Amino acid sequence: MDNLQNLQPATPESVWAILRETVQLQKENERKREERERENERKRKEREREREENEKKWEKRMKKLEELTGSWANNHGMFAEEYFFNSFDSGKTNFFGEKFDEIAQHLKTRRQGLEDEYDIVLYNHASVAIIEVKYKAHTNDIPTVLKKAETFRILYPEYKDFKIYLGLASMSFYPELEQECINQGIAVIKQIGDTVVINDENLKVF
Repeated sequence: MDNLQNLQPATPESVWAILRETVQLQKENERKREERERENERKRKEREREREENEKKWEKRMKKLEELTGSWANNHGMFAEEYFFNSFDSGKTNFFGEKFDEIAQHLKTRRQGLEDEYDIVLYNHASVAIIEVKYKAHTNDIPTVLKKAETFRILYPEYKDFKIYLGLASMSFYPELEQECINQGIAVIKQIGDTVVINDENLKVF
């Protein structure tokens, strides 16, 4: 009863005061909401910027890695080619049961829409030896080697009636690769110490 007795009757002024406070409270709540949204948007943009920067850094690093890897592979491939070419050029041309009089390197030809390249090619009056060189060969290189005989006859028709021998030269061979070369009639040419060793016992004429 005492509390009810203390209640003052509402007046226009008190009603307007309550309305003003309510409106002010709503405005304050709206201001805080907008501030939160702006802060969230700022953080979102900051995260997006950091993500884009990280992606650019990652792409740059991957590109550099690809360049280094490609350079490394090319350098090793060139080293292997020069090593075996110099070995053949210095007199190691009596193999495949024949003596070869001429040697060529990096032959690349296009004819009738066909294009191919040959790392090392040895010639005599009746035979051609095509050597595919890899720094580290794999069994999936063998189909490429086998196709060389076919493309060579097309690209160099003057040798179409010559015997063609195929060889795979690599700085290292694993047993499965060496055996598959033997099975296919491809000469195995590898480095052992400072010596080039050639296994042409099961060589096939292509």
